[in-house]
Amino acid sequence: MMWLTAFSIIAMVVLDQLSKWWATAELLPVGSIPLIPGVLQLRYVLNDGAAFSMLAGRQGLLIGVTVAAMLVMLGILLLGKAENGLVHWSLAMIVGGGIGNLIDRVLNGVVVDYFEVLFMEFAVFNVADCFVVVGCILLFIGILFSERIQAYSAKKKGTVVPAAEKNAVSAENTEEMPDAE
Repeated sequence: MMWLTAFSIIAMVVLDQLSKWWATAELLPVGSIPLIPGVLQLRYVLNDGAAFSMLAGRQGLLIGVTVAAMLVMLGILLLGKAENGLVHWSLAMIVGGGIGNLIDRVLNGVVVDYFEVLFMEFAVFNVADCFVVVGCILLFIGILFSERIQAYSAKKKGTVVPAAEKNAVSAENTEEMPDAE
């Protein structure tokens, strides 16, 4: 599974970098291209901050925090410490997107963004940002429903939950009823 994870992360980084290369080559000369009129357009923007241009101009801090976060998540993936498959793949998506934007930040000092939502005030973003946001949402779901996901996986695999765990779960779900008088 580790090879599949590594391949997936590399594929996400390559997809992100190719899309940014395309945006620079095609959008920089024209500025923007409508995709869905009034809804979405492609517009070339250089962002020297994080999401919504937070910490703009603080490249050293952004690079340091990104490297630290990527190392922690890669450690969790390499050590097999993700609680379940959903947590594992969400971390892989966050790492893939994080590395894609990190490459821009280190090589150019800015990140190339190009998706612009027109019907509301929103940040211009890129493919790496999509991976990070979707990964974060899935990570939240994976952690929130961790016990259910693990129980489903165990049931699907036909593994037996140890009696001590069954008793602990049963005790949590059983409430004593007050005596009716």
